[in-house]
Amino acid sequence: MVVRRRGGRVGFIRIPVSVMAPGRSQDRYEASFLIDTGAIDSMVPSSELEKVGIEPIGRKTYELADGTYKEFPFGIAQIEFLGAITGGLVIFGPDDAEPLLGVTALESAGLGVDPATQTLRKLPHALRL
Repeated sequence: MVVRRRGGRVGFIRIPVSVMAPGRSQDRYEASFLIDTGAIDSMVPSSELEKVGIEPIGRKTYELADGTYKEFPFGIAQIEFLGAITGGLVIFGPDDAEPLLGVTALESAGLGVDPATQTLRKLPHALRL
């Protein structure tokens, strides 16, 4: 895991992530993803998702960081990072987009970002029935 700080206040965390169509581990997209705690879903360049056999199954409108709204196609992916395997929605982003790991994938793998230290930490698992 790499933690980079700019100006002492804003930090960036990037981790290696693999994305594949569920049940098809032979074809995978591997890259360094920026952890984006402001994003619900993860985003990958469209061409990379298509290469590994992930197909769009719907469209959703997202609010961008600049306050504008844009509609993107999404699919379902298996997502692996830091020894964890999870799954979820993945946005078909522009081909020049930086891959983003959204908070849903992060938390479903039992991880969170500590805002004070800007590092990843394990979250307690809870199941309340």
